[in-house]
Amino acid sequence: MNLNGKICIITGAARGIGAAIARRYVQSGARVAIADLNLEAAERTAAELTEMGPGEAIGIEMNVTSEEAVNAGVQAVVDRWGGVDVLVSNAGIQIVHELENFPFAEWKKLLSIHLDGAFLTSKACLPHMCRAGSGAIIFMGSVHSKEASPLKSAYVTAKHGLLGLARVIAKEGAAHGVRANVICPGFVKTPLVEKQIPEQAAELGISEQEVINNIMLGGTVDHQFTTVEDVAEIAHVFAAFPTNALTGQSLVVSHGWFME
Repeated sequence: MNLNGKICIITGAARGIGAAIARRYVQSGARVAIADLNLEAAERTAAELTEMGPGEAIGIEMNVTSEEAVNAGVQAVVDRWGGVDVLVSNAGIQIVHELENFPFAEWKKLLSIHLDGAFLTSKACLPHMCRAGSGAIIFMGSVHSKEASPLKSAYVTAKHGLLGLARVIAKEGAAHGVRANVICPGFVKTPLVEKQIPEQAAELGISEQEVINNIMLGGTVDHQFTTVEDVAEIAHVFAAFPTNALTGQSLVVSHGWFME
């Protein structure tokens, strides 16, 4: 399976998991739009990937919580390459508080980036996929799409919600050859996770090493972080899979932290 010539949009792809997925797609021959709030970083990553080949990449500026910005970004990709075959809704943040102390503004901010972002980008890409008679929409969920942890009420709520949205898209898109899936990683050593280590240590009154050993990796079978390459490989499978056999499904990538 490969993505040779496929047109892909990946949000939050200037770094971290999104950048790893973009790299895997370009290696498979895809044309990839790296959509990110930071246009300079997106263009820098795109240039590096294009130089690597055999596919190519461009950077576009996109605020996934703005319908106008999402529509403009998707249209720019369509104008350049003629359509959209794959969407990876990856943009996300993490904010941790106990529920009783969770600021409502921060709750809304997190849900907007994860859920509104997935909704708006899917809504913008679906017409192009339906006209082409095929497409793949991939949401970046989490083990927290299946599980819950203290301090993460907003994140857990958002990641659970992505499962439901993907299943609806899988059913609505089936007649047009559009499939939807959710990737559910465990803890991946990205800036998002590294930021959580001191935050959780402060909230829980424990050391940063205890956060890593007991909270993040304590449930894994090998005490290893999931890698961005692990996640990118699953994103490639979902994007390149040739039939609807996997549509509506989620896959946990967590070194055994969560099993189903």
